[in-house]
Amino acid sequence: MNDFNGRDRFIAAMNQKKYGRPPVWLMRQAGRYLPEYRELKEKYDFLTLVKTPELATEVTLQPLKRFPLDAAIIFSDILVIPEALGQGYYFRDKGGISMEYPINSTADVHCLNSENISEKLSYVFKALTLTRNEIGNDTALLGFSGSPWTLACYMIEGGSSNDFKRIKRFIQEAPESFELLMEKLTQSISDYINMQIASGVDSIQIFDSWASLCDSSNYYNLSLKWIKRIISNTNDQVPIILYAKGMQHLISEQIKSGAKAISVDWTTPLSEIGKSVENKCTIQGNLDPLVLTTNTTEVKNEVSKILEMSKDINGYIFNLGHGMVPQAKIECVEALLETIKDFNYG
Repeated sequence: MNDFNGRDRFIAAMNQKKYGRPPVWLMRQAGRYLPEYRELKEKYDFLTLVKTPELATEVTLQPLKRFPLDAAIIFSDILVIPEALGQGYYFRDKGGISMEYPINSTADVHCLNSENISEKLSYVFKALTLTRNEIGNDTALLGFSGSPWTLACYMIEGGSSNDFKRIKRFIQEAPESFELLMEKLTQSISDYINMQIASGVDSIQIFDSWASLCDSSNYYNLSLKWIKRIISNTNDQVPIILYAKGMQHLISEQIKSGAKAISVDWTTPLSEIGKSVENKCTIQGNLDPLVLTTNTTEVKNEVSKILEMSKDINGYIFNLGHGMVPQAKIECVEALLETIKDFNYG
C-alpha cells in the first residue's frame, strides 16, 4: 500500500509510531465470507482444518492472497486449550459450541491435565512455522489465545450459553475449585503463548470475549489478574494485544495488565477512547463488523470517520470491533482496504 511493508507498519504502530497510514488486519479475516474457505469446508470439517498444519496455513493465507493486509493471524481456535487439558469440544448442528462434558466439580478440575501443553498443541507450532515461511518478513504474523476467564466460561457452562448461570453458581459454591481451574488455565495459556512466540510471531492477541459478564467490582479478580500474570510470563518478548469486548469503561485497568495494545469494539467513538487512553498504549479497532454487510459507500464513510479520529492517536491499528461475520461482502472488504490505502497521516 506504500513504501513500508506490512510488518514494519504493524511493529511501528505497536511502538506508537506512524508510517504513512495505519496498519490493518481484520479479526476472523479467514472464514465463511470467503468462497475459497467455503470450498475447503466442503472437504474438511473445522477441527481437521485447525489440526492439520498444512490446511491451517492454507486458510490463514487465503485472505492475504485476496487482500493487501498487513498481518496474518493464524487460523486456529481458542478452545484448543481446553481440549489439550482433556475437555474436547464440537460444534452443534444448529450453531454454537458444546464441550464434551461440563466442569461440575473439584474432581473434574483435578482431572484436567496441564502437562506438556506445547507438545499437545504442536500442530499450531507447525502451522505458524509454515505460515512464516510463506509470508517471509514482509507481513506481520499474529498468534492468539482465549483468556482464562473466557475459556472457563465455556468449560463450566459446557459450551455456548444464554445466561451463564452455571459459572456464576460454580464461583459461589466452589471458589477454591474455580481458583484451581484458573491457575491451570493461566499456566497452560502461558506455555502456549510462549510456544507461539518461539515459532516467530510478531504479536499475540488475547481474546477475553466474555469479559462483559464481569462487573466493575469483580473484573480484576475474575479475569484481569490472570491476564496480567500471563503477560508477565511472556517476559516482554513480543507485544500483547488485549481484546475485552464491552469493557471500554475499564480501559485504564486493562492498560495496567501490561498489554501493549488494547483492542476495542465499536460501541464507543474512537476519539473518546483516544482521550481516555492518553497515548499510554496502542489502540486497535473499532469498526462495527456489520458495516461490511452493507455497501461500499457506507463502508468508505464509516472507515473514513475512524481514520480521521485516529489522527490524534500515536499508535493505532485499523481493525473491526469484533470478528468478521459470514455475511460480510467481498466488495465491502475491498472498499475498506482501498479507503485505508488512500489515507495518509501526512
